Amino acid sequence: MGRNSTKEDKNIYQQSRENASLTREVAAEKLEFISESKIEKIEYEKILPHPDEVLAMAKCYKNPSLCNYYCSHECPIGQEYVPEVTFKELSQITLEMLASLNSLEKEKNRLIEITVDGLISDDELEDFKKIQSQLSQISLAIDSLQLWVDKAIIDGKISQ
Repeated sequence: MGRNSTKEDKNIYQQSRENASLTREVAAEKLEFISESKIEKIEYEKILPHPDEVLAMAKCYKNPSLCNYYCSHECPIGQEYVPEVTFKELSQITLEMLASLNSLEKEKNRLIEITVDGLISDDELEDFKKIQSQLSQISLAIDSLQLWVDKAIIDGKISQ
């Protein structure tokens, strides 16, 4: 069996593996197509993992947030289009989502007024940006909820 790492500044891949109580050797056996040396290179940031490797590690380490981390931090396309989703408790996610939905309810009619003609005029732009920001908050809350559900399924707290 391998020994525990004494590295202080561990990346998310190493933290996830260690949180799953796996050595690199055992992780490599479970992952099958990722070698122990490749895991080490990923953890020491000498190389970036491939998307299929991240998917496999997320499943093996029981940490679905690895996928969002990869997309929002390491994938060039994801860095541009995928927001980082942090793991939160269900109650916090629910409250944030309800607050965003309540706020948007007030703006619903204004959104209709702005978009009914298919154009956004200069005097409508500021209101539209505000509404778009609220929609982004709702989208992020939904992503947080999905991450929570994925983790709860992995942990056996809910069934599929």
